Amino acid sequence: MNIKLDERGLVPAIAQDYKTGQVLMLGYMNPGSLKRTLEGGQVWFYSRSQEDLWHKGEISGNYLNLKEAWVDCDMDTILLKVEPEGPTCHTGEVSCFFHSLHDLPEDYDSAEAGPGILDELFAVIKDRQAERPEGSYTASLLQEGVSRVAQKVIEEAGETALAAVGSDDPEELAGEVADLLYHTLVLMAASGVSPKAVWEELRRRRS
Repeated sequence: MNIKLDERGLVPAIAQDYKTGQVLMLGYMNPGSLKRTLEGGQVWFYSRSQEDLWHKGEISGNYLNLKEAWVDCDMDTILLKVEPEGPTCHTGEVSCFFHSLHDLPEDYDSAEAGPGILDELFAVIKDRQAERPEGSYTASLLQEGVSRVAQKVIEEAGETALAAVGSDDPEELAGEVADLLYHTLVLMAASGVSPKAVWEELRRRRS
């Protein structure tokens, strides 16, 4: 079974009360949060705003205890049948779905996002940071600390610059830029900086 992830490396997950059938919330999961949910018995999501794993109920105490997990026919949506401990919505409502929609909305809000692959890669890096799996280059690099990761960024920046001035091969330069971006994301994770903060800073510089 292969679950399909979106461009950010996430899959939507619906939480439903296993007794009443009421839909409680919609969240997003990455491979790391799904692993913790299935192995630990309580629901974990991936917070797109915080760009990190999120143990539902960790702050409020309103945990979602997993009873069953299903995936739809297209393999791109997960259904979590849960036993909630208290209200699921942060507003105190039992379900996040308490606004009735009778007419078309007056307006729509669009969220700007960074390039999807960078968000997806950062999610994987954060997962390696939390799990520290054996044999993972990312995990071993993070284990060596910020100074070592920063040194790698300097090395990759130099190699990128040399490829730009010393090679006529666009693919070589693309590979060096990819290495630089990857190691920069690792440095951000090691230093506690999220891609969202970088996107916001870049937006401020658009003028």
